[in-house]
Amino acid sequence: MSSIGVIATLRVQPGKEEAFEGVFAELAAAVHADEPGNSYYKLFRTSEAGVYKVLECYDNDAAVEAHRASDHFRTLGAKLGPCLAGAPEIERLSAV
Repeated sequence: MSSIGVIATLRVQPGKEEAFEGVFAELAAAVHADEPGNSYYKLFRTSEAGVYKVLECYDNDAAVEAHRASDHFRTLGAKLGPCLAGAPEIERLSAV
């Protein structure tokens, strides 16, 4: 089975970028430490103010589900929520 890529687009409310980036740094550290099925998880700023993209790579569907079900994703994701200006846009990709 091939790897699964995810691109999540997150729009952050004006003035909440620093708080968002701080919580995301905690989340990324937890993903790297506790998710062996994840090989890449990194936040990028786009050229559009307040718009970020998260690039993610997982070994398989089970690794994607383990990420979504993890305590750190639920706990820190809840902290990210108040910073966001809408629901994340998720694009799922299949490795070639």
